[in-house]
Amino acid sequence: MAQKQLAAVLHADWKARPDYKPTEEEIRTKRATYASRVWHNPRVIVEEIPVPEVGPKDVLVRLKACGICGSDMHLYESDKDGYILYPGLVKTPVVLGHELSGQVEKVGSDVPNLKPGDMVACEEMWWCGECDPCRTGYLNQCINLMEMGFTDNGGCEQYMSLHHKFCWKINDFKRVFRNEDKIYEAGSLVEPTCVAYNAMFVRAEGFKPGSAVVVWGAGPIGLGAIALAKAAGAGKIIAFEPRGSRAKIAREVGADEVFDQFELLKSGTQPWQKILELTGGDGVDMHVEAAGDPTFVMPQAERCMNFGGKIVDIGRADKASPVFFELYQVRALQAYGSQGHAGGGVWPNVIKLMASGRLDTTRIITSRFSVPDVPKALEKLKDREDAKVTIKP
Repeated sequence: MAQKQLAAVLHADWKARPDYKPTEEEIRTKRATYASRVWHNPRVIVEEIPVPEVGPKDVLVRLKACGICGSDMHLYESDKDGYILYPGLVKTPVVLGHELSGQVEKVGSDVPNLKPGDMVACEEMWWCGECDPCRTGYLNQCINLMEMGFTDNGGCEQYMSLHHKFCWKINDFKRVFRNEDKIYEAGSLVEPTCVAYNAMFVRAEGFKPGSAVVVWGAGPIGLGAIALAKAAGAGKIIAFEPRGSRAKIAREVGADEVFDQFELLKSGTQPWQKILELTGGDGVDMHVEAAGDPTFVMPQAERCMNFGGKIVDIGRADKASPVFFELYQVRALQAYGSQGHAGGGVWPNVIKLMASGRLDTTRIITSRFSVPDVPKALEKLKDREDAKVTIKP
């Protein structure tokens, strides 16, 4: 009889919006390309599921920490019509969680570089390596993409099995984090930090030391972007975050100035005007949209950019945003869309940066829960006061 484990499982009903027609492939696989247009009435149930088997190239990981991401909240929350908020690829039922770390418990017969006892952080984007996007370097755009916590079971459980190529050793974290709990909590923060790193330094190709950087939204991804900007030598870091608890942590991880954009608007000041004031009229070299509100952020950002400035969009939202291309022409501006974190040396670079002690994002964790309390954790996060909630399986 298969061993059982507790898991927090997302359930939802397949019910396409009246104005959206799913493709035949979506209907056949029950994998929605645009989840917010199909999945209805989301709910998270803690239940018993089997501990997975291990294939020849797989490892069984005993999970130690799993962060709850803004995307997890968008899977759990629904709009006025009852549809989940997350716009990307989803198949349910699925165990939530994609920011995780743990200890290797068992390895398959063809696993070359991992052994039981290794501490690992795990990639969320499970790319195939064979489709044309993968073969030309676009791993995050894999046609056959499987996503931990979205299409395949994630980290809000006690054990998970995955291909060894998605596991990265974090044994070197012992040099800077003396406590084992701290090591695994840091490991669970590698994934969101990699998302920010991929956006800023791979997709948008970075910025020169001394540059001005603005980060919109101080959730986990935004806080990672602030910490990375600091580590990369930004001369000025400005953040926009309306929640006081998150604004405080934004300052702690590296922001020089933090503003509530809505309070600014009430006072008669546009955020872009405040940015120009703080940069002496020069504007910003890089904007990071991590708020998931491109309709508001993009028009603000493009009005306060330095010549050659960049906007990189990480936040996920099923919203359109206006763009004034004349500005992009006359000021040589650039906008980048970024999804995921695979390839480009992202994972080893972030892990080495954290192992060096130059990047410690563990201070953003504000609450901890066990697997049976995942629904309670999700309810707590609805007010967005916590910066990072971590599940300890």
